[in-house]
Amino acid sequence: MFRGEFIMDRLKKQISFIVEIDKLKSIYRQNYLADGSRKENDAEHSWHMAVMAFLLAEYADEQVDLLKVIKMLLVHDLVEIDAGDTYCYDEKAGLDKREREEKCAERIFKMLPEDQCREMYELWEEFEQMETPEAKYAAALDRLQPVLLNYYSEGKSWKEHGIRIDQVLGRNGRIKDSSSRLWEFVENLINDAAEKGYLKKF
Repeated sequence: MFRGEFIMDRLKKQISFIVEIDKLKSIYRQNYLADGSRKENDAEHSWHMAVMAFLLAEYADEQVDLLKVIKMLLVHDLVEIDAGDTYCYDEKAGLDKREREEKCAERIFKMLPEDQCREMYELWEEFEQMETPEAKYAAALDRLQPVLLNYYSEGKSWKEHGIRIDQVLGRNGRIKDSSSRLWEFVENLINDAAEKGYLKKF
């Protein structure tokens, strides 16, 4: 293959992927926007956290590669194009979540040139494992953002699903793995939400 043909083939794969991930804009989550007007979609969720990543980096307990964190946040929910959004408090739906998401990762990342396919898969897997400082920080933001939206929409999604304070504290406790200061803020916010009636206490 001549160099020009190689570049065009690579570009065609990249463009096909770019068009494919446009579908993320049609995957709606359980969380409402902060004003409670409608549910957010996955693309909005990813964008919101990418902005949060550089704004809140000063609160991470360990130094992180911020570009890598932002990449993780922009990539981690692409698998929901096929798998759909799995509500974090739905234990039954969570049973086959990994299997559904792996199938999509296999399909969608393979649309890219080999080097970028590998990078995408590695970023997604690192996020899922939550072991590196970057993955812990990204996961903390992935938990913080829905808490903020629920709090400022007066618990709209929490109320719809009858969510209890112990569920929210348990789910979001992983925030302290990355940031003790963000966890202190979130814990106070969750307790205040329960006092305001946004969450069930029992």
